Amino acid sequence: MSHRNTLILRRLAVGAVASLIGLTASITASAAETESAIARGGRLYDKFFQEANTAKPDDDHASYPHKGGKYGKGNSWRCKECHGWDYKGKDGAYASGGHATGIKGINGAAGKDPAAIVAILKDSAHGYTDKHLSAKDMEDLALFVSKGQHDTNKYIADKKAKGDPVKGEIYYNTICAGCHGFDGKKIPDKVPLGSVADNAAEMLHKVMNGQPGEGMPALRAIDPQVAVDIVSYLPQLPKK
Repeated sequence: MSHRNTLILRRLAVGAVASLIGLTASITASAAETESAIARGGRLYDKFFQEANTAKPDDDHASYPHKGGKYGKGNSWRCKECHGWDYKGKDGAYASGGHATGIKGINGAAGKDPAAIVAILKDSAHGYTDKHLSAKDMEDLALFVSKGQHDTNKYIADKKAKGDPVKGEIYYNTICAGCHGFDGKKIPDKVPLGSVADNAAEMLHKVMNGQPGEGMPALRAIDPQVAVDIVSYLPQLPKK
């Protein structure tokens, strides 16, 4: 092989490697952006008007059955209020009690095309418009519904997280205590974390996705058992 041909092959090889590195970087960036969007969608599912910094609705959602009830008005527009923290709606924790609506969960939409979910958000039953959610908000929320739901059956039993509270305390003290305090009372104007920690499904959703409108880290990109262990420990925090 001539020296000239060798140089050409080397240049081609270098170009191919550079292209592969660029493609890998692009895929990595895309995956990172997707995980971030899913976490944001989880926060929108929790309380979209706080996460998106938009006006809280002042009316009852058209599909909410308890007009003027304890959890009505603006709160009735929160996805979690009908579909539950466990994503099962009438077939989960919201099958009975004050939050019961008889509305099915979102777990059946897992894996569904996000574009189809956006269309559902805009249909007459849901009625979300650009007054409530921007196009990006709807995309992120749909992405969460399609790809972000964790299996609550795997991680929660009898309304308790199936984790190791000993490990959870270590994770809490090194990840969470900086903002919440070792006693869960550090954030001003908030109830002690221990006082709301018995709702394992809610705690797991927030640990995985973050708190709407706040700088709380979302742990969904790491081993979910870390989040489950943290949630297992939280009920040991002081309730007052």
